[in-house]
Amino acid sequence: MKKMELLLLLIICQCAINSIKTHSVSKPNIVLLMADDLGIGDLGCYGNRTLRTPNIDRLAEEGVTLTQHIAASPLCTPSRAAFLTGRYPIRSGMAAFSRVGVFLFSASSGGLPSEEITFSKLLKQKGYATALIGKWHLGMNCESSNDFCHHPLSHGFDYFYGLPVTNFRDCKPGQGSVFLKGTQKDLVIPIQIAGIALVSLAIVQYLGLLKVPFQALGYFLLIITISLVVLIFFFYHFRHLNCFLMRDHQIIQQPLSYENLTQRLTKEAMHFIERNTDTPFLLVLSYLHVHTALYASENFKGKSKHGLYGDAVEEMDWSVGQILDVLEKHNLSGKTLVYFTSDQGAHVEEISSSGEVHGGYNGIYKGGKSTNWEGGIRVPGLLRWPGVVQAGASIDEPTSNMDIFPTIVKLADAELPSDRIIDGHDLLPLLQGKVTRSEHEFLFHYCNAYLNAVRWHPGNSESVWKVFFFTPNFRPEDSNGCYDSHVCFCHGGFVTRHDPPLLFDLSRDPEEKVPLTPETESRFHEVLRVIHQAVDNHTRSLHAVPNQLSWDNLLWKPWLQLCCTSLFQSCYCDYESGGSPLQVHLG
Repeated sequence: MKKMELLLLLIICQCAINSIKTHSVSKPNIVLLMADDLGIGDLGCYGNRTLRTPNIDRLAEEGVTLTQHIAASPLCTPSRAAFLTGRYPIRSGMAAFSRVGVFLFSASSGGLPSEEITFSKLLKQKGYATALIGKWHLGMNCESSNDFCHHPLSHGFDYFYGLPVTNFRDCKPGQGSVFLKGTQKDLVIPIQIAGIALVSLAIVQYLGLLKVPFQALGYFLLIITISLVVLIFFFYHFRHLNCFLMRDHQIIQQPLSYENLTQRLTKEAMHFIERNTDTPFLLVLSYLHVHTALYASENFKGKSKHGLYGDAVEEMDWSVGQILDVLEKHNLSGKTLVYFTSDQGAHVEEISSSGEVHGGYNGIYKGGKSTNWEGGIRVPGLLRWPGVVQAGASIDEPTSNMDIFPTIVKLADAELPSDRIIDGHDLLPLLQGKVTRSEHEFLFHYCNAYLNAVRWHPGNSESVWKVFFFTPNFRPEDSNGCYDSHVCFCHGGFVTRHDPPLLFDLSRDPEEKVPLTPETESRFHEVLRVIHQAVDNHTRSLHAVPNQLSWDNLLWKPWLQLCCTSLFQSCYCDYESGGSPLQVHLG
């Protein structure tokens, strides 16, 4: 009898435990932390021994470390689009056919289309409070300076505090200009041609060799003059026009001040959590660290062993600790899934004008940001949820930042969209140890809108095959990046095409050092055949959509320019300090 009673008690206890687990898995809080341009080798939990990242490492100790976590793109804008939608950026038009693969201006008309369904939209429909704090970089306006068609509040976020574009070197005085560096070669030749043409016409006119109407010369000179004036105005005012801080739809600081910026972002995030302790919430904290221009507050400046870059990493780690502490303070840790990642790998070509390395460390992996070598797309992936996901576990299966979409949508008891392909897969079974294999048999790696490489992890093998159809031409040739152009490009003379494609087995050669050949790999032709078939199937699943990163959508449009005063007042204000725009401007 006692045995029966004991058995019955055990059954009741198990049912209670299962009930608690079921309850805790339903509608948890979600905190998504995204670094910018952070290298996988910059963190202690991924092997770094000189940078201090105890708070980020704590996520690894108390949760799951994904060691083959892949960004859907090696550039900011398309990677973030994929992260929010769970779809390859090519499906939403957020992949460029031109050289420029990201938005450069706040007054561009391209952006994440309103037809796209973000996880924030779906969670908001399920009663979640939603906030995006930090970097957006997915567009702002379409046709007027206040339609906010691409704004975070139009994509399911209740609250936005941050930068509409990104953190440029141009945003911080004294840090140089990435924009000028990237365009000066393209501008010099047209200006020289126009100047030579104008002088030649004047000489021909003077010598009487050709009758050129004076009015035509005047119009030509006027067009050149206006173009130069616009360019000079734009370059001179770039910081004011593109580097500003917003709260919801209002500009509160233009241009952006870096003083205690990480502290301000962190404070906003903590206050959002404290306002929503009794309701489920989604917080996306999108750090500006460690994209250049690098910065750090006085408490962290000069404290690391790796210059300003290391200071920035350690300041970001402090911020992560503050978020974890506020969750703990309000007894929310056990009710909250926390995820930490980077939008892509470290930008290895980032060197300051003084020669200081301003880019991160991608560990053993080749290449970096803007390339689909592992250094450009293999990013940190840390997930913590005490009592629900495994603690201290490491998973070496291929996963993607697109997987966050279906994972948190299911946790929020929302329905996945049925009218479109979702490329991500629910991570929870993998995180809980219920399955040991990733659902990603194939992952497709795009360089802008061009299919660059494919990853194949066969279900009956430990191999992870990766093929490259083209690779970037590094400059200098023996370097690890495209130092002459600051980033690598995806077409024309910037790449080398491979027929047959380059083949690697990442399980044996994660550094992608030695391409396999039919002589060194007996399955060479079989692997290529399977991957080509997968590419055909994937290509058939794509549909034509408007290109959000076309030149027309990328270019600066003055009528879309957000300005807290007026262009004639240099768009200057600082509500963060409590003053009115005009008072601050005149003062």
